[in-house]
Amino acid sequence: MASTQFIFFAILAILAPSILAKEIKVGDDKGWTINFDYQAWAKGKEFAVGDKLVFMYPQGDHNVIKVDGSGFQQCVAPANAEPLTTGNDVINLTSPGQKWYICGVSKHCESGNQKLAITVANESYSSSPPSAAMGISVMVLAILGIVMMLMV
Repeated sequence: MASTQFIFFAILAILAPSILAKEIKVGDDKGWTINFDYQAWAKGKEFAVGDKLVFMYPQGDHNVIKVDGSGFQQCVAPANAEPLTTGNDVINLTSPGQKWYICGVSKHCESGNQKLAITVANESYSSSPPSAAMGISVMVLAILGIVMMLMV
């Protein structure tokens, strides 16, 4: 019985971060573009370790560069920065704290306001994660729990 419980809790520990993590499309339907207020878009949203930011844009029109606070304010990328350029760039949020991203194409950051600053929380959300993902995950965990109980 103890080994069954151990297996159940081990599976739960493995699945828990993916259950609560979410994929966030930056800018929603607008995607990653110029002349959009990303600070207003991010206001009130929760970002947590384990989430993924998805920057969607026509390949070749923009890019995504991670910068520090100063680079964000000045719209300047570090000399060694390697921009993401696929048009479907995914950034895994692996640590808590402030995160800053800019577009390094032309003057998109300076003139087009194409920059994003977020704060990533250390722990999972205080409010509910997306209901569809949570519903499926809860169902999977419930089934695992039933299977484990039947094994006893």
